[in-house]
Amino acid sequence: MSYETVKALHIIFVVSWFAGLFYIVRLFIYHIEAQKRDETAKEILSEQFKIMEKRLWWIITTPAMILTVVFGTWMLILVPEYLQMPWMHVKLGFVALLLVYHFVCQSIMFNLAKGVFNWKSNSLRLFNEVATLGLVAIVFIVVKKNSLDWISGTIGFFAVAIGLMILIKIYKRMRKY
Repeated sequence: MSYETVKALHIIFVVSWFAGLFYIVRLFIYHIEAQKRDETAKEILSEQFKIMEKRLWWIITTPAMILTVVFGTWMLILVPEYLQMPWMHVKLGFVALLLVYHFVCQSIMFNLAKGVFNWKSNSLRLFNEVATLGLVAIVFIVVKKNSLDWISGTIGFFAVAIGLMILIKIYKRMRKY
């Protein structure tokens, strides 16, 4: 298989993995907020969210994560010189953090299925932005590669993070009205 084909498959599965990561946390938020409903609604909604979370996780998100790693590794096997480049080290560091994020999400899903609610919905809204920041960082690192100005890149990364936090605060206030 050509490098371009492997790269295309890698990108497709990255998109699928992120879609799953973004949606699973939204389901967690709705699942937790359902606990404030009356007993009948709470029971019905909780069971539905458990089904949705399980299917999303095991049919889309986790297979996409595995295939992202498989095709990313394959690309490095085809072009091992990438492992000598500093931008790749930084990218792989962010990928490692996303893998941790993935398994934290899995742990949250297992806890919610057992009726253990350790998170508040607002905390999960902030947690959901971790994946967004990872995506932004990785895309900029890969696109800019060695031409990346690390100082402005770091400032931009934190500016995006602060902007997301401000938008979450605004959304939270709007929901109250």
